[in-house]
Amino acid sequence: MVRRSNAVARDLGLALDAAGFLRELGLEPDSWQADLLTNAPHRALLDCCRQSGKSTIAAAIATHTALYQPGSLVLLVSPSQRQSGELFRKVSSFYHRLDGAERAVQESVLRIELANSSRIISLPGNEGTIRGYSSASLVIVDEAARVGDEMMAAIRPTLATTNGRLIAMSTPWGKRGWWHKEWILGGDSWTRFSLRAEDSPRISKEFLAEEERALGPFLYRQEYLCEFLDDESSIFPTALIDAALTNEIEPLWR
Repeated sequence: MVRRSNAVARDLGLALDAAGFLRELGLEPDSWQADLLTNAPHRALLDCCRQSGKSTIAAAIATHTALYQPGSLVLLVSPSQRQSGELFRKVSSFYHRLDGAERAVQESVLRIELANSSRIISLPGNEGTIRGYSSASLVIVDEAARVGDEMMAAIRPTLATTNGRLIAMSTPWGKRGWWHKEWILGGDSWTRFSLRAEDSPRISKEFLAEEERALGPFLYRQEYLCEFLDDESSIFPTALIDAALTNEIEPLWR
């Protein structure tokens, strides 16, 4: 009885402490990760460099949601099935690492369903596939800068009836698309997290110096410094085009 009481107390503690849940998996969260786990923003944009730990933290949030919100639907979306599958593999690894986790009643390389009726499903960036799901508790969008506007228009309604969470993570991909627009103009509807490679405790200065030499300044600033840059092939910079546009001129015909 004492052992069972201890297990219940442990589960309750992990349900209320997502950062503690990550530590239960044997991982110590970075400060920005602990902030994301503890505050659990309803809408979050993660503009983070590669190897910053964004996939790890997303997988932990997905696993925590499925375990401690019975009946939840968690969707993992990215531009390709391969990318979604990679994120799902981290979820699966975390789930199997936990002692006494909720029993899985169905499991494959792309989805898992638990005895508490929660599901985690990996999906490619296909609008028709997304439209087949509704009432999601959590949607995680990986490589979000490369997910098109039409795709996001199909994703958002899956959260309509549940008022579920949306977490989108990516490195920048130019000054284009919904990702750039929401980062710059989305206002208070999003909580933003940004991590440059030079601020990551796991990436050495020596590695970054070699990457800057190998990639050149444009790709290095985009991939490792998380900067939104105009494409090198652009004739006119985005700022110049925006400055040339105005809504103050009356149209000739209505």
